[in-house]
Amino acid sequence: MIFLIRHGEPASSWSEHPDPGLSERGGRQAVAAAERLSGLGARAAWTSPLARCRETAAAFEASAGASAIVQPAVGEIVAPPGVVDRASWLRQAMTGTWGEIGDPFPAWRNAVVEAVAAAPDGAAIFSHFVAINAVVGALDGDDRVLVFRPGHASITRLERVGGRLRVAERGSEGPIDAI
Repeated sequence: MIFLIRHGEPASSWSEHPDPGLSERGGRQAVAAAERLSGLGARAAWTSPLARCRETAAAFEASAGASAIVQPAVGEIVAPPGVVDRASWLRQAMTGTWGEIGDPFPAWRNAVVEAVAAAPDGAAIFSHFVAINAVVGALDGDDRVLVFRPGHASITRLERVGGRLRVAERGSEGPIDAI
């Protein structure tokens, strides 16, 4: 089993700050996710390099006695050069498919999927809304950018069947309000 965890609630939105840490509520969500992950058998951690994921992973690290490996390939999608309003760009991108949003984003999606597929069983991967959608959509054969709305600190479970990953259970859903 591999676990994809969306970071806890950030202290500010992506459009307001490029790398916010967690809000107080996000910290509580991180602790709850860490407790659940321990019960599910997670034993290793990978994290996006961004503060909100690293802080969410820290709760798991403390409870599991593990050290998270920073894995840039599971990081946040980056807006194209020259985009001033990242939130508007992302909202528009999420209405289409990976092919429609164009280069370099299909390659970014593939890199996220490959990184997750290379994770060891028992890995808890702390990542982002769009990255989790990229993996779930690819595994389900769905080319849409937005296939579900993983809530803060939600846990999506993946399993290997015949050497291939598949979605065993999507994480709980929430609103798209922090973008």
